[in-house]
Amino acid sequence: MKKSLADASPLDAQPEPADPPLSFGLFQREQRSLFGEILDWMLTPLLLLWPLSLALTWFVAQGIASKPYDRALEFNLQALTQFVVVRDGQVQFNLTNQARDLLRADDTDLVFYQVRDADGRLISGDPDFPAPSHEGPVQPGEVYLRDDVVRDENVRVAYTWIVRGPDRDQRVLMQMAETRGKRSKLATEIIKGVMVPQFIILPLAVLLVWLALVRGIRPLNDLEQRIRARKPDDLSPIDNEHVPQEVAPLVSSINDLLQRLKTSVTNQKRFLADAAHQLKTPLAGLRMQAEMAQNASGEDIHRSLQQIAKSSMRATHTVNQLLALARAETSGRSLPSVPVDLAEAVTDVIQDSIPRALDKQIDLGYEGPEHTPPGCTLMGNPTLVRELVRNLVDNAINYTPTGGVVTVRLLVDRFSGVQVLQVEDDGPGIPEPERALVLEPFYRALGTNVDGSGLGLAIVQEIARQHGATLHFEDTHPGRAQRRGLRVIVRFAQPAQAPAGQAGL
Repeated sequence: MKKSLADASPLDAQPEPADPPLSFGLFQREQRSLFGEILDWMLTPLLLLWPLSLALTWFVAQGIASKPYDRALEFNLQALTQFVVVRDGQVQFNLTNQARDLLRADDTDLVFYQVRDADGRLISGDPDFPAPSHEGPVQPGEVYLRDDVVRDENVRVAYTWIVRGPDRDQRVLMQMAETRGKRSKLATEIIKGVMVPQFIILPLAVLLVWLALVRGIRPLNDLEQRIRARKPDDLSPIDNEHVPQEVAPLVSSINDLLQRLKTSVTNQKRFLADAAHQLKTPLAGLRMQAEMAQNASGEDIHRSLQQIAKSSMRATHTVNQLLALARAETSGRSLPSVPVDLAEAVTDVIQDSIPRALDKQIDLGYEGPEHTPPGCTLMGNPTLVRELVRNLVDNAINYTPTGGVVTVRLLVDRFSGVQVLQVEDDGPGIPEPERALVLEPFYRALGTNVDGSGLGLAIVQEIARQHGATLHFEDTHPGRAQRRGLRVIVRFAQPAQAPAGQAGL
């Protein structure tokens, strides 16, 4: 059995979703989780920056650890230069025992040195010591530093040129190198001092981020619980005073949806109640006439059968109108729009209505083109457009007395593509105060003795709304007290591409 909107609310129509698993950006989730996505965007950069921080800290620690040892190496080199002398024109390097102890003072690293004269001859020290590849002018007495390899050992080298001799014409190159053991050890200690606390801080930071997110989305959980706790028929607005500012627009949109749904459910309930009331009268008449026919004979049976036929026709008409209204309210949203020749639809309806007009001796006429001009085709639903025209023509024929005139007129503006449908009759018309009421389902103007369901104009209004058209009423003969007539005007303002240079109406 189909469940009505009056019996259930969309708030309880959806099954309870399972809590989506939280994951980092490297993993996929079947359903997106706001909590997990925020957590990913916060933790993923943190985890990616942590190795980069390690590498930067290592390079910075290497520089910090090298500075004090570079200064010590420069000091030792300058101390060794004091032992370079020139005797009898020959450069000599007289290294004392105390100086040799200086070179062997460290058990961690190896120390190398070399002394060469201006011609590159080795005076003292390690012969495997590589010569410096110094670029640019040399300043005597200035100490320079470089990284090099001595005996397959990575070393830090300090070198300088000194000038000796009575005439200061003897240039001597002195180099002193030290392996990098102490430097690496100090850099490692710096890394440990910096990174060990990070191993404690990083998990703590992740935990704090997790707790902050849990606390941050708690209002969303509270809102979810409030919505789940509502009764199925509770369509009242959700209180948005205690929701975060970022969620307030969402709650406002939900409230707007609830308001529109409440209006729709209310209209549906009223529609069903009115439909039941309208169908109750012809069905009761059918039952009464059937009971009378059972006890009647001759001419009475014939009259009862005539009444039964009239009641069945009235019930059939009411049911058809109800189905047309339901189709107008739903089909317009599900069926695609296609080009509709409005002039062709109007002429088809008029041809179908000619027999009824002849039965009432009504002059039914049409003024307009046989086909819609090129470029002015209406985009819409052909079935609903014909239903709109049919209801207007049926109403005009029903309310026009015998011998009256009904005129259907179609005006097309070739320049703008606007099409105007007018249906005129010689009936009693509709008083100004009631013109808004007749658009409501089952409402009928007072003072008329015409059978009807009160749904025709409601159907017209709904179809016109779905096609972007406007509905307007005018008196056909404003000066008359009786039989003022009614002109129903439907303006289809849908833009169309009309051929350039064509004139208007």
